[in-house]
Amino acid sequence: MSTSEPSGIDASVQAELIRLRESIDNIDAAVVHMLAERFKCTQQVGHLKARHHLPPADPAREARQITRLRELAQSAKLDPGFAEKLLNFIIAEVIRHHETIADKEQGQP
Repeated sequence: MSTSEPSGIDASVQAELIRLRESIDNIDAAVVHMLAERFKCTQQVGHLKARHHLPPADPAREARQITRLRELAQSAKLDPGFAEKLLNFIIAEVIRHHETIADKEQGQP
C-alpha cells in the first residue's frame, strides 16, 4: 500500500485502487514497449529515406495518419484532439530522428 494513501480507507476500496493501479501500470508498460517497436520501424524508415535522399518529413502521410488516428480514437471513445496531440508529438520526434540519421549518413556531425 502506498504511504500517500489517506488512512482509514475502506479495505475493499483500497483493494480496488490497488487492482486498478496495477492494471494502469501494466498498460503503461505495454504503451512504452509499443512505442519502442514503433520507433524501431521509424528508424528503419529514416535510414531508407536518407539512403535515397528523401525528405525527413512527409506532410501528406502525416495528414493521413492524423485523420486515421482521430477516427480510431473516436471509435475507441478517446478524445480525438488528445490522440492528434499525441501523434503530433510522436511525428515531431520521428522527424527529428530522421534528420539526425540523414545528417549522419551525409557525414555531418
